[in-house]
Amino acid sequence: MPPELLGEDELAASANPGVGPHPPPWPDDPRLDPALLAGGDRRNVIDRYRYWSVDAIRADLGQHRSRLHVAIQNWEHDFNIGSIVRTANAFNVAAVHIVGRRRWNRRGAMVTDRYLDVVHHPDEAGLFEWLAGRGIAAVAVDNLPGSVPLETATLPQDCCLIFGSEGPGLTEAMVSGAQLLVAITQHGSTRSINAGAAAAIAMYHWARQWL
Repeated sequence: MPPELLGEDELAASANPGVGPHPPPWPDDPRLDPALLAGGDRRNVIDRYRYWSVDAIRADLGQHRSRLHVAIQNWEHDFNIGSIVRTANAFNVAAVHIVGRRRWNRRGAMVTDRYLDVVHHPDEAGLFEWLAGRGIAAVAVDNLPGSVPLETATLPQDCCLIFGSEGPGLTEAMVSGAQLLVAITQHGSTRSINAGAAAAIAMYHWARQWL
């Protein structure tokens, strides 16, 4: 079946062979999902979490969430949003924030959004109010005039990296409301790099400073 016709779980399973049914006797562990033990676990999870239920994985990740937040402006049905969510899961961020349209393209997330908090804000003001109430700095990421090179920037430990949709980038309201604007230095001819790639670079830069 073509990938575009697969559901979220089927798409994740096709990319991750995983493991088959667990041989009896089954371990006596409340974190394990009987359905996965019986049928096999082909989810996009690390080996440590094989056969664990979604709730058990979320609870375990919640014990050591990072203090990083990630926000994405959702003005278009952008496949990159799912990719950014998947990377955010890899860095175990505190939460992902979707700004704009509530519905977003989840296919690129490979169901990793089930293991972290996804918060929706109708507009930029809603995001900034939420962050300010929790003492989290808003850091916009875009190659715009006045930006600070990411590789020289010291990012706050409690911050939210904010990314725009592929193509349009960040809105003026988002840039003006952020406490810091950073850009990834480029050395080629392209005007910008893929939004999903930029998000991965920025999250890694934060992680090098704080994890």
